[in-house]
Amino acid sequence: ARGADVRFVQASSAEVFGNATVAPQDERTPLAPSSPYGVAKVFAHQLVGLYRGQGLHAVSLILYNHESPRRPLSFVTRKITHTVARIAQGLEDVLVLGNLEARRDWGWAPDYVDAMVRAARHETADDYVVATGEAHSVEEFALAAFARAGIEPRIEVDAALSRPGDPALLVGDATRAREVLGWAPTVAFEELVGRMVDADLAGNAAGT
Repeated sequence: ARGADVRFVQASSAEVFGNATVAPQDERTPLAPSSPYGVAKVFAHQLVGLYRGQGLHAVSLILYNHESPRRPLSFVTRKITHTVARIAQGLEDVLVLGNLEARRDWGWAPDYVDAMVRAARHETADDYVVATGEAHSVEEFALAAFARAGIEPRIEVDAALSRPGDPALLVGDATRAREVLGWAPTVAFEELVGRMVDADLAGNAAGT
């Protein structure tokens, strides 16, 4: 008897393009990781292609930064929104960051889950870049958070927080996902930041 139809989705990462010399990146951009994490993702990405060649419905989605209130505080985006919420509520005085100029392609995590579901259900297995196509700096993220909280920015820079191995400009071209899967991001950058700030304001007020 024929077994169940198995479909595999690999959540890959823009870190596979860590040392990219072109921007934006798409599915044809050479893989050039700049970190151990990126190297591991390249290995998994290539395994997906191997098994797809053997007949498995295996897809790899190269996900650019996808954010939501579920992000741990170890991520700079959540550190920003959490701290800004605490400043707005008088619980902290200043937001301390490293490299304010680092730029990323930030999208809304539920949109990226939608892309993964679409890829799994599509009749043809393939690889897709999933991204907004817009790059914003850490400083822009922080300023958007302060604006949502309705307070003046209070930012200090600590060079010790900068990461020496930060990748090049990572911004994705999701044309294939748009054309084949009918996918598109639904939450703009400022609203993404705002939703995270709102969640942290509510969480702090509730004592969570």
